[in-house]
Amino acid sequence: MSIREMNKEDLELLSNKDITNLLLEEKGCQNTAELFEQIIKLLNLPKSTFDNKIGDYFTSLTTDKRFLLLEDGTWDLRSRHTVDKIVKGVEEDDEELEDIVSEEEEEEAESMDFDINGDDEETFDDTDDDLKDLVVLDEDELELEQ
Repeated sequence: MSIREMNKEDLELLSNKDITNLLLEEKGCQNTAELFEQIIKLLNLPKSTFDNKIGDYFTSLTTDKRFLLLEDGTWDLRSRHTVDKIVKGVEEDDEELEDIVSEEEEEEAESMDFDINGDDEETFDDTDDDLKDLVVLDEDELELEQ
């Protein structure tokens, strides 16, 4: 049965993600706004729903494993795409991220003002001047102060 042939009561029993799945099966790739507008029309929801709920709708699509966000910003069913395409896209993103991270690490290492080999000429003085006025009290002296 086509989604257009379903009555409103049947559609209301489905989640937005299930309706999206049906829309993508019938029409193919669509962007987030197009999909959500169709859902609003099918369910006869007020137009204010679009502005109020589009972010939640997008988030729900990104967390559902059935859907895949393509490079052109459209959604499609993951089942229509081969694993090679999906893995390739993830690997490219990982390589870009690694390049960014290694550049940041290099910049950070250059900006550090210590010698990584431990040959730094400055010595660390671990005597704490704040403790020079420290006084140790006996239990008897402690009871007298209270």
